[in-house]
Amino acid sequence: MKNVFVSSDNILSPIGLTSAENFAQLKKLVSGIEKHEDETISEQPFYASLFGKEIPFLSDDFHNKYTKFEKLLIASITNALKGSGIDAGDMQTALILSSTKGNISLVETEEFSQSLSKRIALSTSAKLVADYFQFTNQPIIVSHACISGLLAIITGMRMIRSGKYENVVIAGADVISKFVLSGFQSFQAISGEHCKPFDQSRNGINLGEGAGTIILTSNKKFAKGIKLSGGSISNDSNHISGPSRTGEELGHSIKIAIKDAFLSNAEIDFISAHGTATVYNDEMEAKAITLVNLQDVPINSLKGYYGHTLGAAGLIESIISTYSLNENIILPTKGFQRIGVTQPINICNSLYKTPLRNCLKIASGFGGCNAAVVFSKQ
Repeated sequence: MKNVFVSSDNILSPIGLTSAENFAQLKKLVSGIEKHEDETISEQPFYASLFGKEIPFLSDDFHNKYTKFEKLLIASITNALKGSGIDAGDMQTALILSSTKGNISLVETEEFSQSLSKRIALSTSAKLVADYFQFTNQPIIVSHACISGLLAIITGMRMIRSGKYENVVIAGADVISKFVLSGFQSFQAISGEHCKPFDQSRNGINLGEGAGTIILTSNKKFAKGIKLSGGSISNDSNHISGPSRTGEELGHSIKIAIKDAFLSNAEIDFISAHGTATVYNDEMEAKAITLVNLQDVPINSLKGYYGHTLGAAGLIESIISTYSLNENIILPTKGFQRIGVTQPINICNSLYKTPLRNCLKIASGFGGCNAAVVFSKQ
């Protein structure tokens, strides 16, 4: 079985346009979440991490051809490919796109028609992005609720392990619109303030815009010191929106991912949690982590910096985890003060340096889906 390495990456977010910029801002505890008053998105003020109106993802020449969603993907992939040495047009290179909403915001501004239906389809966006970079292989789309980013990473890992591909470019993005925000508001899941993952007074999520790209490879000459060691997915089939009551199914994914990485629990140095700051998700994660005896391992959530970036979340948070490994830094969970889950898990609330080798990244989503991946420093 081939080893899978991280070759290159990019994070495009309101706090930075490269991964390095983002990590530098996070070390300063900078958050992109602000209070917004935008009636095109919500009649009420809301907290979210959104791009400003003036950030140019591409030159004006591309304005009419690509949507904001597609511009995010193209800009992020462009940055990740730059200097990587990997050829998008090589038959050994594949493309995976991750998103939960894609161009769904077009239903708010355009009259419904068959052409609009086709334009909204993720397959249309995937073809446009693939054609822009002249990928030879047909792109693969992963849209599986909030684990989309991690599932895309696991899919890429398996494609390389199979021996069919040498490189896989994995990119994810989502844009916040009235349609997206109102959906979470209907669940009463949106916080009226900055979110507080795992905190006693947490009351919901903040949403966020962003894009992330990670390039995986089996070629050691393209490797940059981080190995994707293992990954696993599961489904708890509990409820269309409510997570498992026990955490057993996420716990199963965690155990299989660690086993797949040929590691023991004692070798996991920190956990990057999904940590949405909703009452039930945080509680389920805490139970899952405790069930697999990782409750003493330092845990953080990045939602207080980025909000929930949906299809980009697993990618952005995985990339930040690899930077944490390289710099031996565990970032604090912004907004956390007092433990608010029933299990005494080890939530990190201050930035500190410590030797790091292996990180576990986990996520869960609507429909009961769960995912876990392990990154290791070479």
